[in-house]
Amino acid sequence: MTAEIDTTMVLAAGLGKRMRPLTDTMPKPMVPLAGRPLIDHTLDRLADSGIRRAVVNVHYKAEVLEAHIAERQAKGLSPLISVSDERGLLLETGGGVVKALPLLGDRPFLICNSDTTWIETSVRNLDRVIAGWDAAAMDSLMLLAKRDRSLGYSGDGDFHIDAKGRLTRRSAGETSPYVFTGVSIATPGMFNDVPQGRFSLNVVWDRAIASGRLFGMVLDGWWMHVGTPPALLDAERFIAELKAPSE
Repeated sequence: MTAEIDTTMVLAAGLGKRMRPLTDTMPKPMVPLAGRPLIDHTLDRLADSGIRRAVVNVHYKAEVLEAHIAERQAKGLSPLISVSDERGLLLETGGGVVKALPLLGDRPFLICNSDTTWIETSVRNLDRVIAGWDAAAMDSLMLLAKRDRSLGYSGDGDFHIDAKGRLTRRSAGETSPYVFTGVSIATPGMFNDVPQGRFSLNVVWDRAIASGRLFGMVLDGWWMHVGTPPALLDAERFIAELKAPSE
């Protein structure tokens, strides 16, 4: 694992509308899964892979998330967290990263959705992604899941991947075998000449595809798409079954 990447942008500012009514009183990153807030699954996994600093953006019910972050820091839990405040204007994924760039530094960094989680098998997937980063060839490296090993996902997939790991998007009306997990590596240079204010990360990913510099790596394990209360229950059952002693 290279020491080049030790910082992560954790996207946590969404409104969580699809997770209602659970998000009536808390932001989606604070919704519990297997006894822990979703964001803790992300932050603890980042710490296990050597990430020392994280920038977390906040918007909806920001005070709840900020209080939880402060509690983590008081306990001495890694990583060290800075908050990027989007209370005044929700900037979407791309705009949120741009606002946080002064906190992220000038080296490549991870971007993680605060609600993405998976079940690993024999290896740490974040370790694999960090070790697979090649700045000379890549603008971004995504962690993908196989569509047929994605719990709670019923879509048509997101990307095709070639023998060298380069990604292209699926065309309209077709299916693709791989789904984006919400984890990627980015470079500050990807965000040169981007739109002002709100915009999606899809803008910079599409530019990377056009230049042949968007790459992917396939998750070893099961990805869990925890987007709605029923999907959360499915994830809870899946985790419980894995932990149950075999007969």
